[in-house]
Amino acid sequence: MQLKAENWIRFLRQYGPVPKNDNMYDERVLSSATRAGVEPISFEHPRYKDILSCFTDEPRRSVILTGTAGDGKTNLARKVWCAIHSNNTESFEEPYQKVAFSSVDGKSRTIHVIKDLSEIAPQGTGRWDPAREEILQLFCRSIFEEDSTELFLIAANDGQLIESWRKLEETDVVLRTRELLETLLVEDRQEDTGAHLSLFNLSRGSTAEMFDLALAAFLAHEGWDACKALASSEYSFFGPSCPIRHNYELLQTALLQQRLRSLFELCDLNGLHVALRDILLLLSNAVLGHSGVRERLMTPKDVGEIIKDRTVAKASIYNNIFGGNLTESRRESLDLFDYLNRFRIGFETSNKIDDILIFGSADERLSPYFDEHLRADRFYGADESYFAAQREYIEGSDEEGAAASAFLEMLVSQRRGLFFKIPNSESEELAFWKLTVFNYAGEYLERVVKVIENGSKVERPILFRLVRGLNRVFTGMLVNSERELYLATSLSYSNAKVSRMLEEYISVPPRLGERVEIVSGHDRIPRISVELAPGIECHLQLNLTRYEFLSRVAEGALPSSFSKECYEDLLAFKTQILTKLDERRALQDPEEVSALNFKLLELDDYGNPSIKSVEVLDA
Repeated sequence: MQLKAENWIRFLRQYGPVPKNDNMYDERVLSSATRAGVEPISFEHPRYKDILSCFTDEPRRSVILTGTAGDGKTNLARKVWCAIHSNNTESFEEPYQKVAFSSVDGKSRTIHVIKDLSEIAPQGTGRWDPAREEILQLFCRSIFEEDSTELFLIAANDGQLIESWRKLEETDVVLRTRELLETLLVEDRQEDTGAHLSLFNLSRGSTAEMFDLALAAFLAHEGWDACKALASSEYSFFGPSCPIRHNYELLQTALLQQRLRSLFELCDLNGLHVALRDILLLLSNAVLGHSGVRERLMTPKDVGEIIKDRTVAKASIYNNIFGGNLTESRRESLDLFDYLNRFRIGFETSNKIDDILIFGSADERLSPYFDEHLRADRFYGADESYFAAQREYIEGSDEEGAAASAFLEMLVSQRRGLFFKIPNSESEELAFWKLTVFNYAGEYLERVVKVIENGSKVERPILFRLVRGLNRVFTGMLVNSERELYLATSLSYSNAKVSRMLEEYISVPPRLGERVEIVSGHDRIPRISVELAPGIECHLQLNLTRYEFLSRVAEGALPSSFSKECYEDLLAFKTQILTKLDERRALQDPEEVSALNFKLLELDDYGNPSIKSVEVLDA
């Protein structure tokens, strides 16, 4: 049992951020699992049944699996191959394979599988091998034939897909296929009429859904049973003081799972796709991470020394989730940690949170929070080293500043811990989302995205706040109006920083065909919809960053102080609305617009807008 447990941890490390992480690649994970005598982490992909049905149900279609590297395309292709193939144990090592397949209608078909297009496509300026080129020429012909007996399953990264087709001999059917693939990718569609092909873009799937599946498979793996069966002395692997065991147990808690899932949901809603490979890397690093061991990932042999040396805190799962155990260069080289660290968890805070961390042990008002979240945590809470560094920091006795720097580093780890520890019942008083750069992230997720998904309308105060933010960006002034959307320009430039020339204002509540509202959008990301008249409207994708930007601006932040990109996106949106306004004017009676009427926007001391009109007749 000892050997099986050690082999499991050794195998699990290969999913993590180590130089030789064989489990990052499907073609290596099976051999790695065989050597370790364990099963790989496995679960049914959400698209597996849909893909398999393309070959088993009518109408039968060929399939292209695309997406970014690490989305599980090769693994999914192998599982479909094994389901179709009469001999499931046959090797899936060759880049191209085919098998005769008799369906329930009695018709014999051939299924061709290219598990990775890059393995057969020419590299760089190279030319196609004639035999391999003919395989793709056959694919191109087959998808436009009625009831073709040739079906294909091709896995390819989205970047190499079109590039490979550009290198094929440009026959009519190749050009037609290339145009089809470009259309499906650009328009994010799965199928097109006239072609017997389904394109599954795995990078368009939900990261949060993949996290749920990967986490369940990770926690339920039989390798943990071997670990639990070991003797549990104080200094032993998987004993009561073992950080690997404690991280594994913390990963099973509902609150940590909920918060981590929320971060992945918000990545999706901000247009940041996390590949399956990176999710497995995160889980491995979360449980095994420690900044003081070889390759920054623990082994069973490390546990005893870590406990004796009192360096258990360096294995904190709260720090590991953000790659805190890794070197800065290694952390920055991984997209996963780049995305998660954009939330700035550990570096953002509030006065109350830092008062708890610094003065909570001695303050009667704050001590209940300190005791609950730091003193009671004997693994990653306030230990002797924390209290010593805290004391030197408060007393200011460290002239060189080394102790202060050490304590500030501890604060980063403790803030991260609080993000995952503060219960929902304390969310209002401790405002744990202020531990991130996205203070409004929780509201965005719960009171906007999920409300729209449930078919309900976003509450008016939220809509009005966003409109107030839009007004301040559109005019460059601290407008407090929230029931009308003001479209203003300058005399010479519609996107000037300050725009006082009012073109029009749009009613937010529905009125005479006008309205402003938040509606559902693509990939769960809501949209702000501005309707100027029936059939004349435009939309702005309201991702997390834009939502935070508008909310901050509405509460008084300067438009350009948070995100220059957001600011420019919103000015571009104003230009779109002004273009639609011209469309509306073109439909109006010419007599209504015969006079030249300038409207100047002015604000009183409270930010309430007023309009001063200057009319020029017969201009």
